[in-house]
Order: sequence, then structure tokens, then C-alpha cells
Amino acid sequence: MASSPALYDDGRIFCDDEGLTIRWYYLWGAKRIPYRRIRAATTFTLGALRGKWRIWGSGDLTHWYNLDTTRPHKETGINLDIGRRARPCITPDDPQRVIDIIAAHRP
Repeated sequence: MASSPALYDDGRIFCDDEGLTIRWYYLWGAKRIPYRRIRAATTFTLGALRGKWRIWGSGDLTHWYNLDTTRPHKETGINLDIGRRARPCITPDDPQRVIDIIAAHRP
């Protein structure tokens, strides 16, 4: 994690002035994404076929979900286009706050 103060932190997603950290993205740790690498961040409604019951990993090798045991109780996810085939999909507790932070920090 970066040394700047937290703009958002729900235990799974951490945002500061430099980027976003997805905790438990990999089995062994976190994924750090600088805001400049995020091409697009789009929200989507979680559903039976779109991640609602996916606790961790990928079902299609394109959308990758970090470990979040509370995901089945959430309604909204965020798909991050970082210019690679695999796209991180996150489900922060406050998705609109994370979208606003990304929008404010992208070039």
C-alpha cells in the first residue's frame, strides 16, 4: 500500500492520491493500480450470471474478482479496464465513492 492518506478504505479496496489497491486480488496478496493505468471504470449490477455469487476468481478468464465474502449481499460492482485481457472487477462497500475518486484522479 502507498504511504499517502486513505481517501477510501473498506478493508478490501483502498484508494489514496496515487492509485487503488485491491486486497486479496491474488492468493498471496494485493494488486496496486495507479489511476493513470485505468482506462475506464464502469459500474454494473451484480446478478447470478454477473459475479453475485463469485466469492473469488474468474468464471470466464476475463473478469477477475478479488476475495469478497460479502459480495452476495451487494448490488453493484465496478469493472476496471486497465488495458489487459483480464479486467479486475471490484465490489467496494461504497461503489459511487470509488468511482468518484477514480474520476477525480484520472488524467
